[in-house]
Amino acid sequence: MSDVLVLNADYRPLNFLPLSTISWQHAMKLDMLERIKPIEWYDEWQVRSAHDSWAVPAIVVTKEFQKYKKSVRFSRRAVYLRDLYTCQYCSEPFAQKDLTLDHVLPVCKGGKTEWTNIVTACKKCNHSKSDKIISPIRLPWKPEYWQIVAHIKDNHGFTFKHPSWERYLNS
Repeated sequence: MSDVLVLNADYRPLNFLPLSTISWQHAMKLDMLERIKPIEWYDEWQVRSAHDSWAVPAIVVTKEFQKYKKSVRFSRRAVYLRDLYTCQYCSEPFAQKDLTLDHVLPVCKGGKTEWTNIVTACKKCNHSKSDKIISPIRLPWKPEYWQIVAHIKDNHGFTFKHPSWERYLNS
């Protein structure tokens, strides 16, 4: 119960990758400075001083609108999400621990580590491919931010620290 969901002024999460949360202590400080507005609170959780008590927020909204990201930062998790945790050589879905990233054009042949040259591969396929040039089932591509968010919502969902979060994360 320590995280506070941060929403933009339009009541959508500031970020999904990673999810925009802050500690309850930071939320209380920003609230006192009037930089955010709490809209939901944790039930029966209050912070007390000698003379006062305050409810701890579960969801806060920024007072000023922040621009949304348009691009996705390249990361292992983002590639797995783009490829739906599926090996791009054998088309089988795998758990994250059983996956690797593979360079379509191997590094030893001039391949770079970038969106358009990296695919998800199971350990067996990656090992057998080695440094050969084999075309994956789906060619790698650079996803848009909202495509990755949609993959998360459709396939993995979010962890809700408070029941009220669901309304804002699954809309």
